[in-house]
Amino acid sequence: MSLLPDESAPSTRILTVPNLLSFARLLGVPVFLWLILGPQADGWAFVLLVAAGISDWVDGYLARALNQRSELGILLDPLADRLYIAATLLGLALREIIPWWLVGILVARELFLLTLLPKLRATGRLALPVTYVGKSATFCLLWGFPLLLLGDLPTFGVAATAFGWAFALWGTYLYWWSGIRYSQQAFALGAPA
Repeated sequence: MSLLPDESAPSTRILTVPNLLSFARLLGVPVFLWLILGPQADGWAFVLLVAAGISDWVDGYLARALNQRSELGILLDPLADRLYIAATLLGLALREIIPWWLVGILVARELFLLTLLPKLRATGRLALPVTYVGKSATFCLLWGFPLLLLGDLPTFGVAATAFGWAFALWGTYLYWWSGIRYSQQAFALGAPA
């Protein structure tokens, strides 16, 4: 039984449209941090996060539609997601928009997943395929945090905050659920840890 969503093996190609989108997303991470912590240009930071969220969906769609799934893309896509989540957590926590306990819960999930690396290496894998639960968690977090960023708006601030917390908390739950599912997949691989 394959853990991949489709049966085609990923290629070793580097220059693909989905990989270029993932590289562009990675370049946006430091720009986002500068926008939120430097000039506190929350509107532009919001636009960048929305663009990153949309490109996250687009690169996955194009990888499947153009048959451009690659080993590099399998690593880049979740790396870009995690870096955006980490940058957003750091920026929002430093600005005191979100509490540090939320940062701790999400960082604990990443530390939990690090414990799976020896198991994956023993089976010759670098990563597990991204699941729909994991994608849903990322979607919720990458929409919840930007909405929290807009909480100071005079007209829509209260609604943005309410929806932002709903997405952020649901995304946190899904983030941990996907982490547990990833650990189940890792231990189903059958190689000794």
